[in-house]
Amino acid sequence: MFALSFVLGYQIIHKIFKHEGHTQKQLDSLTVYMILGTVIGARLGHCFFYEPSYYLSNPIEIFKVWNGGLASHGAAIGILTSLYIFAQKNKEISYAWIVDRIVIVVASAGFFIRLGNFFNSEILGLPSDLPWAVVFHRIDEIARHPSQMYEAIAYLGIFAVLWAHYSKWKEKTADYALFSRFLIMIFSARFIIEFTKENQTAFENGMFLNMGQLLSIPLIILGVVLLVKSAGKQKA
Repeated sequence: MFALSFVLGYQIIHKIFKHEGHTQKQLDSLTVYMILGTVIGARLGHCFFYEPSYYLSNPIEIFKVWNGGLASHGAAIGILTSLYIFAQKNKEISYAWIVDRIVIVVASAGFFIRLGNFFNSEILGLPSDLPWAVVFHRIDEIARHPSQMYEAIAYLGIFAVLWAHYSKWKEKTADYALFSRFLIMIFSARFIIEFTKENQTAFENGMFLNMGQLLSIPLIILGVVLLVKSAGKQKA
């Protein structure tokens, strides 16, 4: 699912680059930055947001990605950082332009990644007696919220909203118009759905808001600020 999100995302961003007159070389360079930013950011996010003491004591474990452990908030930081570096090296592409387009791809990737979590019985929901509750037999015999599917459906809907907005305005899209909407919708959905999930690490037990929710709040606020700044600034 992780690899599929990159393959399909590449097709989407290729269409955007071609329509707006950017080169294949630039797209290939962007792809490398995106892959590195996503994987490195997601891995470091998991290590230092959720289990810092363990990974600081066992730093070699940070490199063992095959053992699992990727955090979406870390991926967000990694992607934004890699895109900034990309924009600095490609002066004809502004940072605002690239983040507004790439979030369309990121939303679609979120859909596929959460499907993978569902298939792998990862990021479990809390016990539930709702008619659509799911039993993950590899874990236990308890019916649970399919929280992974809640997120997958939310991210697919957000992808549809962002793609519809871009399809309408294309190169006339105001700076940060899509990025701001992405931040608000994605992390608001994450904040709400976290209430249906089990905590991922023991230190979150007893906290009113878990780490995923605490990390979502500043990103939602940033989205609101950028949305207000971009309002009424649609390009002619």
